[in-house]
Order: sequence, then C-alpha cells, then structure tokens
Amino acid sequence: MVDAATERSPTEEQADGTPTPEAGDLPLAGMRVLDLSRALSGPFCAMILADLGADVVKVEPAPAGDMIRAWGPFDHGESVYYLSTNRNKRSLVVDFRSPDGLRLLRDLALASDVVVENFKPGTMAAMGLDPAGLRAERPGLIVASISGFGSRGPLGAQPGFDQIAQGYAGFMSFTGTAESGPTRVGVAIGDLAAGLWAAIGVLAAWITRQRSGRGQGVEASLFAGLIGLLSMQGQRWLSLGDVAGPAGNHHPIIAPYGVFRAADGDLNIAAATQDMWVSLCGVLGVPALADDPRFRDNAGRMHHRDALHAAIDERLAARTRAEWTARLVAAGIPAGPINDVADALSEPQVTETGLVETVQHPTIGALRQVVTPIGLSDLEGRCVRRPPPRLGEHSAEVLAEFGYAPDAIAALMDGRVVFGGEAARP
Repeated sequence: MVDAATERSPTEEQADGTPTPEAGDLPLAGMRVLDLSRALSGPFCAMILADLGADVVKVEPAPAGDMIRAWGPFDHGESVYYLSTNRNKRSLVVDFRSPDGLRLLRDLALASDVVVENFKPGTMAAMGLDPAGLRAERPGLIVASISGFGSRGPLGAQPGFDQIAQGYAGFMSFTGTAESGPTRVGVAIGDLAAGLWAAIGVLAAWITRQRSGRGQGVEASLFAGLIGLLSMQGQRWLSLGDVAGPAGNHHPIIAPYGVFRAADGDLNIAAATQDMWVSLCGVLGVPALADDPRFRDNAGRMHHRDALHAAIDERLAARTRAEWTARLVAAGIPAGPINDVADALSEPQVTETGLVETVQHPTIGALRQVVTPIGLSDLEGRCVRRPPPRLGEHSAEVLAEFGYAPDAIAALMDGRVVFGGEAARP
C-alpha cells in the first residue's frame, strides 16, 4: 500500500480556461479521505473537505451506488440532489455485502487519513469497521461519524432523518406562523448542519494530529447540530423559561424587522435600532410616527406590531421594492427584496463574488455549481476542480493509487467485488 501522507489528487484544468489552484496549494492537500457516507450529511461534510483540497474517494455500494443517485429531478440522467453534494470526489463501487468487499473497505480505511460515515450507530462495527478498532490499528486515523441522534442517550438507536430532527430539536415550533402551524425549514438544515459540524471536527482533529501524530473519533448528529444552532431561542428558555413560538416573517424580539409589502411585492426591512426606526419614519414620509406613544420604543412596537405593520405597508404601497430598497439602504436601514432561488442565483453579487462556478461534466456538459463559500486570501483559484463523479468512474484508478497491482484489480472486478465504469451502472 502507498503511504497515506503522499500527495495524490491532481488538479484538473477547467474547460473554460479559468485557472485552478494547484493541488499542493490547497489547505488540505495530502489528506486522504474515505467517504463511506450516503445521502446528504456525510457527503456534504466530505465535499467541504474536498473543496479545501483533500483527496476524497466516495465509496458506493454495488450495484446502484449512493441512494441519492435515484432521487429526482434529473439533469441528463444525473440526480441534481447527487450533483449538489459530490463534486471534487472520485467514485469507487464496492459490494458492501461481500466478505471480500468488507476486507477491501478495511484495507482502504487503514490506508486513509480520514473516514467519513453516516451509518446508524453500530453498523460500522457490524461490518468489521469498528472505529475504535480501526484507530487502534492505525493510531493516526480520524473517523468522523454522523447519525441522527448520536451514539449515546435514549434516542441514540433511532434512525435519523432531517425533518424528524427538525421536529425533535424545536426548529419547526418557531418556524411558520400561528395559522400555518409548525413548518420545516425549506432545505435539509439538520443534515447540512451535521455535515458542517463534522467537517469542523475533522479540521480540529487534523490540526491536533499535526502536533501529536494521533487521530481521534469525531461525532456529529442531526439533532445535536440543530440544538447547537438554537442560538437566542435556546438561551431565552435556558435563562428565562421563555418558550419561543412561531414568529412567521417577523423578528421574534425586534420591531419593525420582517417582511413588508411594496407596490410590486414583498421586501425585508430591518430597523434594528432606535435610530434606524426614526430614520425609517423619515424615509416613509411619516416622521410623526416615531413619536406615536405606541411605537416610541421597541417594547411598544412589539406590543402593537400588527398596527405598526399596517402603517408601514400603507406607505410602502406607493413605490416598488427596488425603489424602497435603494431609499432605505441610502438611509442606513438594511432592506432588500425577497428573491426566489432563480433571482438569488442571478444576483450580480453572486457573479461578482464567484459563488457559482462552472465545471465540464462528461454527460451534462457545462455544469454550474454553488461553491463552498469560504474565502481564503492566499487562494485565488477556483473551488470546483472535478465534476461529481459518475458511478464507479474511478474504481480502477483509486485502487491502483492505494497500491493494488493490475492483476489484483482485475481479480476484484472479475469477482464482482469492485465495479467500475460502464460495468458499475445498474
């Protein structure tokens, strides 16, 4: 087997000629990651590491690969859900039910720096891949485990899905309105939060390993990840016993701060300070409103929020969202339109700051991707270096880099332990 610290992932030239960072220039160059995860939380964690330069091998079960590949909608036959979380990786397809396949996974794990997995707690041990056992054999190994509720506690054995975690963690209770009832966040925020926390944990363990030479286990869960994001809503209850209810599109403790209606649609206005409130009244042409006893301070404005909202909407009806946004921002009051996704990704701010990049995909052609939004001043290159891999696209290549001879690779494929290229497709 090759040494795990050897740099391996080549940087690919972009089809549009835009320069890419050299592999050795990226922060995580030299980190080899075995991504055994599926769906969203684990793949999202591994993609963040890949974007930062890690050589990530996505290991998928035969014959169909990651379950997410079957989830629509599709772009030229490729799941857009899959495309959104698997760039900058390579795909290796292994029969997870075969004893030879499990031995192969163990060998690959022991030749890696980081393993990312999001199986139900106990599954890795049942596969012969117990994280503690792997780390005992390879002390430098970092194993990141993501689950619904973590490995301990009364909920630890339960499978975890995003909306279930949103419900358990209280997020749905303060999202939505009194009329709508509990409402889920519009993206899988539990999965994404768990992936982010896991990636941060891997980075911390990687830094520690540079000092001590020892790896460690990293654990994140959908439930804990959302509890960690409760922020002020959590502190309200811990400090005051105050349970947050659904505030809809209004800020729970500041007014006026929320969604208002202009002549051509909705916009957000955030008059978060007393000075901003007075300025808002001036911009709206009703300076006397600032002296109304009901609205003189934030407590009063919160108590009379419905009347305040109606008064502001009445003035906003005279102009468009764009006109009001320009006037309010000029007066130092944060404001802006409520975009749909098409509007948001078409904003000049997205283009100018490079939040969407284009990579050439072998079947789709030009594939646009939302990047990991971390700006590092030392790197001026691109984030997207490889398109999301096709199923088993790199099986032979990856095994060769892990030290397997051509005849050994051929034997694994002939024995249907490993699948690659066209043979990997169901």
